[in-house]
Amino acid sequence: MTPPKRAAAEGSTFPGEGIAARAKALLFAGALDELKARDIVLLDVRQFPLLAEYFVICTGETRRHLRGLAGRVEETASANGCSVHHAEGYAMARWILIDLHNVLVHIFDEDTRAYYELERLWGDAPRLAFEPASP
Repeated sequence: MTPPKRAAAEGSTFPGEGIAARAKALLFAGALDELKARDIVLLDVRQFPLLAEYFVICTGETRRHLRGLAGRVEETASANGCSVHHAEGYAMARWILIDLHNVLVHIFDEDTRAYYELERLWGDAPRLAFEPASP
């Protein structure tokens, strides 16, 4: 597999995709916001080059809502020429993880998000500005 191309300010562009990691994270945050995801947080984890460059973290209301949010992420990926490397957690729908190569989307129910506290765990990661459109 060819490694992703690097672009300092925007993050990498995964091979075969025409969108840089930062723009991709913002795209998915917007898609989640359209379906009323709560507490959307974007973390720039490029300084910790283990898993991805950006995390998108949000909370859903019910299991059906979490599955709907995850489906929207996958639809948005497909519509924008991005590939989903892996997705898991649909069955229990308490924490759905969608791996989009250089962006990881974490969709939590409220209790699971409070338990794992990813924002605290990755507390040294800068937050990416995102203003939800929905009130």
